[in-house]
Amino acid sequence: MTRREILMLSLAERPHLPAGVLESEGWGLQMVTNGADAKALIGKGNLHVGLIHFADFHEGAMETIEDVILSRNSMEWVALIPAAGLQTPEAGRFVADNFHDFHTLPVDPMRLMVTLGHAYGKAALKSRLDAPSRNTGGYRMVGASAIMEELYQNMRKMQGSDSPILITGESGTGKELAAQAVHFHSARRQWPFVAVNCGALPTPLIQSELFGHEKGAFTGAFQRKIGRIEAAARGTVFLDEIGELPLELQVNLLRFLQEKTVERIGSNRVIPVDVRVIAATNVDIEHAVRDGRFREDLYYRLNVLRLRMPPLRERERDIELLAHIYLREFARKEKLAVRGFSKKALRAMLNHPWPGNVRELINRVKRAAVMSESRLITATDLGLDNPDTAESDLSLDSARERAEREVIKACLQRTMNNVSEAARQLDISRVTLYRLMNKFGINA
Repeated sequence: MTRREILMLSLAERPHLPAGVLESEGWGLQMVTNGADAKALIGKGNLHVGLIHFADFHEGAMETIEDVILSRNSMEWVALIPAAGLQTPEAGRFVADNFHDFHTLPVDPMRLMVTLGHAYGKAALKSRLDAPSRNTGGYRMVGASAIMEELYQNMRKMQGSDSPILITGESGTGKELAAQAVHFHSARRQWPFVAVNCGALPTPLIQSELFGHEKGAFTGAFQRKIGRIEAAARGTVFLDEIGELPLELQVNLLRFLQEKTVERIGSNRVIPVDVRVIAATNVDIEHAVRDGRFREDLYYRLNVLRLRMPPLRERERDIELLAHIYLREFARKEKLAVRGFSKKALRAMLNHPWPGNVRELINRVKRAAVMSESRLITATDLGLDNPDTAESDLSLDSARERAEREVIKACLQRTMNNVSEAARQLDISRVTLYRLMNKFGINA
């Protein structure tokens, strides 16, 4: 029989436990008397069930117990308390919110065996469900959908190159996260990653921020300043919202990309800088080039390699995955009792168009976790309780794209992923079908 370990945290005089019965049933007991030791054992990762024995519901004890329980979401806990311990509403609420079950002392050995078995099975199931949810493709990004797998594959190809990368995508899709991932998996990972938001800097300060200045170069320049590009030497500089860079400063950036040198304001000295450039934009950069708002020569210098960050509405498989991960992290950090989402909440999230993408999802989940009055977050907590609201932000183009994606997915499933047959049934060419599959992130 495989030995199953139980953690027991005792914050009161140790109760009499049927050690012989526990051992004969394959349970091993690891005893601790304080929260720090309990968390240290939990950190080793081989525990699924814990017993907590306490006699008083004073503030210090409850804080210690909450801290231990929240240190691992997948564990299940059983309370051992005196018979008179549940007399107050506060005590009852605390036990109901934090424990799988409770036993009043003295312990009934057979009932405890049944409870431990149920708790262990539930915890093991939660661990198995949590494991694949950490599908990051080897990066610090979360997503298991086909379109994210394609993104990971493209990032792996790019991490061995030093060529500039242009990352495109809507606001809130994680462009900076992708840039960081490429950097920290490249040969430059031991050197700096410096991020610059070109849209957040006042125009008069952008040149100084990017290229630096010498003391006395202008009024207020009381000392030499190293620019962001120079500060990223041997590493990576990330230029976010590159489409917002004024035309007059695009010339300076182009010169740097061509010559790999910078000149601080107020100096004639040319400084060679070895740095990889990754730029990002949430605007249609090709349209900006056609309109004359972005230099064509700079565009071609930046657009050597390209990553497209998909909007959340194209990653339906990842919505629930992301929601659960951020809820767990936030609940653990803020010591909240909420543990999951109702079925209606999950359905509402799938129907919502997510104009703010992952950033919007994170904000809604955080707000809901704080406002929820139960263990399960509802659609109302998320602000998605009105079914009309979820659809009201959809444009005609978005609705059409969603319908096309669902029809193509259904047809491919019906034809066992036979692209030629699916194209025939849809009355379109194979080339058109492949283009649409690529657009919607559908893999056959």
